[in-house]
Amino acid sequence: MSAIRSDLPWLSPVTWLKLGFADMRATHFAGTFYGLVFVILGYTLSMVYANFWKATMGLTASFFLLGPIVCTGIYDLSRQVQNGHEVSLLKSMKAWLPNWKSMGFFAIILTFLMIVWARVSIVIFALFADHEYPHLQSLISQIASFKNIEFLMVWASVGAIFASFAFAISVVSVPMLLDRPSDTLGAIFTSANALWNNTVVCLLWAALIVCLIGFALVFFKPLLAITAPLIGHATWHAYRMLVVADDETPMVSSV
Repeated sequence: MSAIRSDLPWLSPVTWLKLGFADMRATHFAGTFYGLVFVILGYTLSMVYANFWKATMGLTASFFLLGPIVCTGIYDLSRQVQNGHEVSLLKSMKAWLPNWKSMGFFAIILTFLMIVWARVSIVIFALFADHEYPHLQSLISQIASFKNIEFLMVWASVGAIFASFAFAISVVSVPMLLDRPSDTLGAIFTSANALWNNTVVCLLWAALIVCLIGFALVFFKPLLAITAPLIGHATWHAYRMLVVADDETPMVSSV
């Protein structure tokens, strides 16, 4: 487990976003390629909602859970800029190869968490929700008006547990696995330690992620082509500021 800084200003996430946007410009917005993947996933969620709305909340959570894996290429684009290398989208697509076993294990953990949360979400809807939500707007209105308070309390409580655990293990895990020859558990413990020692900073960062991605996901999915890469680039800088550099030689992605 790598050492963690614990003296970051609480507004550090704003700095990360600024640096992330600078990386977007430096990479000529190459990360929008990965942003388009998020757009496709967003429309896929809408299709699922139209046919099986009870699974949507769990799948929406999975959208955030699997985000760090999808953003691996974006992290590498930021690393290319940091190291002064020529920006290469193709190279970023293969960035996971040097540490593919640890990356794969972490992806399996997140996928398992996604499946469990999706199933739990369906059960909660079946047991507590007493309304049908044929349109996404009606679901949002029900949540905003507290007409089904029992369901809201249970769903929010269980969702908070899943979300807290997922965020705790993924704050810096994937950028660390990309940048160093770390194992999965070491990255997970480092990530949890980062959250523990910078709780306010990390919670603000989580709130910004939910706001930027959630707003685009609900109101204008094409915006994900910009907000998702922005979060990805910013996450790289979060990792660089939270985790103390050690004497290990950073891993270099294959050409």
